[in-house]
Amino acid sequence: MSTPAVLLDYDAATQVAVLTLNRPDRLNSITRQMHIELRDALDRVEASGARALIITGAGRGFCAGQDLSDLDLDTATPVDPGDLLTEYYNPLILRLQALPLPVIAAVNGTAAGAGVNLALACDLVLAARSAKFIQAFVKIGLLPDAGGSWQLPRRVGIARALGLAMTGEPISGEQAEQWGLIWRAVEAETLQEQAQQLATQLAAAPTRAIAAIKQALRASANQSLELTLDLEARLQSELSRSDDYREGVEAFQNKRAPRFTGR
Repeated sequence: MSTPAVLLDYDAATQVAVLTLNRPDRLNSITRQMHIELRDALDRVEASGARALIITGAGRGFCAGQDLSDLDLDTATPVDPGDLLTEYYNPLILRLQALPLPVIAAVNGTAAGAGVNLALACDLVLAARSAKFIQAFVKIGLLPDAGGSWQLPRRVGIARALGLAMTGEPISGEQAEQWGLIWRAVEAETLQEQAQQLATQLAAAPTRAIAAIKQALRASANQSLELTLDLEARLQSELSRSDDYREGVEAFQNKRAPRFTGR
């Protein structure tokens, strides 16, 4: 029996799921089989009732991007990267962004190529200070994909985005934090612990509100202020009818800690 390319653990007490890319001998590089297992794992996350998800890598790296050996480059009909994106990567990135729960990437080492952009598709990125982020596509004559060309200029500005994409130079987790590419850089030995703490904190939060926050902030990047104001009003009306809103108001009025359920 082959070793699974993706591991999934779920803690019912905290309602936190941990998805681990599990090809450590290949720096967790992505294959078509891994994509299939990722789809299945995300189905199980949603079915489990998880209220927060951590994505990390086994071994010394997070994800080295696409496994080139899986592209059949030595055959007469190699895999077209555009077809691979359309069938596998693009649906994965869109699904991660649309998940109605907070998603945290815990980048424990090298994140290169599509591996960087897989992390950036998550809501919050924690990284070891020593981690490396490498938009390596130019090294093989390609451009950033898996959402990289969308994410980079929005996170770090066009000058730094062009620099990262055109040179393929690595930046550390610490520099990625300074540039605003990620949420926070931490010591490597505390990364998983801090990711768990953050996920547990977010799992106890009003997750319907978090889903609305994700929707509103991402929509605002591509629409006018007027449309954003309309979306805020609609989402706020929906949230005001939730159990968590009533619980939050009652807890505030009674000066106690709220107990949110995600309903």
